[in-house]
Amino acid sequence: MLMVLTHLTGGIGLFLLGMSLMTDSLKAMAGDSLRQWLGRFTGSPIKAMFFGISFTMIVQSSTATTLATIGFVSAGVLSFVQAIGIIIGANIGTTSTGWMVAFLGLKFSITAFALPMIGIGAMLKLLGKEFWGLLGLSLAGFGLLFLGIDFLQDAMAGFAGQVDLTQWSDDTLRTQLILVMVGLVMTVLLQSSTAAVTATLAALASNAIDLPQALALVIGQNIGTVATAILAAIGATVSAKRTAAVHVLFNVITAIVVFFVLMPATLWLVEHRFLVWDNMVVVAAFHTAFSLLGAMLFMPFTKQMQKVLQWLIPEKEIPTTRFLDDSLFSLPAVAIDSAKRALCQSLSQIYEQIILASRGAILSNEINGQILDDTLAKIDEYLEKMPVSQAKNDQQQLSNLLRLVVYSRMIREDLSSVNFIDILKNNLQNNALSETMVYFQQLTHYLSELPINGIDSAFVKSFVAFGDDLKAQKDSVRFSIVEQSASQAENAAAALELITAQRWLDKFTKHTTKMVMILDSKNSLQNN
Repeated sequence: MLMVLTHLTGGIGLFLLGMSLMTDSLKAMAGDSLRQWLGRFTGSPIKAMFFGISFTMIVQSSTATTLATIGFVSAGVLSFVQAIGIIIGANIGTTSTGWMVAFLGLKFSITAFALPMIGIGAMLKLLGKEFWGLLGLSLAGFGLLFLGIDFLQDAMAGFAGQVDLTQWSDDTLRTQLILVMVGLVMTVLLQSSTAAVTATLAALASNAIDLPQALALVIGQNIGTVATAILAAIGATVSAKRTAAVHVLFNVITAIVVFFVLMPATLWLVEHRFLVWDNMVVVAAFHTAFSLLGAMLFMPFTKQMQKVLQWLIPEKEIPTTRFLDDSLFSLPAVAIDSAKRALCQSLSQIYEQIILASRGAILSNEINGQILDDTLAKIDEYLEKMPVSQAKNDQQQLSNLLRLVVYSRMIREDLSSVNFIDILKNNLQNNALSETMVYFQQLTHYLSELPINGIDSAFVKSFVAFGDDLKAQKDSVRFSIVEQSASQAENAAAALELITAQRWLDKFTKHTTKMVMILDSKNSLQNN
């Protein structure tokens, strides 16, 4: 029995390690392009669902898809309706592993192929860089996954010979519910429904359990993912909590329907030989049918679900800092985007206030810089906790974010003298302020849309050129102010005050143009 438990533990460990390596490497290979894919392929809930299926099949982890979705909802890249579609699609996509195991992992010994895959993957990781290193990790993970399945199959064969499971083979409601609970516990303990389903398939292949037991276990294993989602949402953002709620509603309600309708129907079809497939194929098909049934139940009501969840889980966070979610650290590109989004939103509010002050709609002393202070403090805390990504693109984006933070602090310092706006707007001969506000108006729009939409490079060039013109004209402007003061016999103090105000505007515009250059993605990458 000790040997059986050793093989079982080792098999599960190898499987989980392989899944982790494969998932993490594929996520890193996707990198920042994930955002572009989302924007391109999630225009409607149906398209979002198919994206969720595809992406989950690629990375072999519905959790990875869910975390990415949470981040992009927080950043405003995805609507919550689209997020619901992706979550439902992720539940369907994760069933692909069951098919892979049923057709490959348990039909023949894959150890002869798994070991070379691990070896080749390790060599690519050691000798390759960036893409090839990540590909090596993915290949090694794939090999470890199937090596773990081989150990699981041997362990379950030994387990069947030493443990009598006939007491759980009757079809009473009590027994079936117990098996569902066992499946739920398996997922909670393994922290992976895929690993739990794989263990079930291995047990079925080794005749340790029969088909009705396997189906009941699969239902419980699907429900078990709810626990992981709930734990991930504790202390997280409202978006994370709403996404977890989607998981709960989808899996629990679908499981109830499957337990009372789909499972009896599947067993009836097998019993009357309408389904003559191998039992492992039946389980894989049942697992997929579980999620497809859930999709049919929920997809027509995504908008209604959105309204209900928004009512049940209202937004309580500060509008800007709500984007910062620690659960996004497993996806560095998403976490960086969220921090960038928070900062851009705060800056957008600052520039909106400056524009209003220049028009006389509010007083300059009413400009609230505390918004930016709070956001910068939260981002500092967020970046301290963020792990350093090994992907080159993520490192470049993080570097750009840090530079953006630096110039944001400079802009915040400039706000300490924002009362100079009052002097400039009262000087009718000076057009610099009004011209600057035209650019600030456009900038406010771009800041509110980032990082969903990029900043227009033509605008960046025009704004930078405007800043250069201000710098080039500063001496002539100062001379004009002095000359005007002398001709009108104004006091020197007023002239000096106006010159100082003009200098402040030049500096503020300079810091703003530097920030805009960083926000221009093409320019940013070139600068790195």
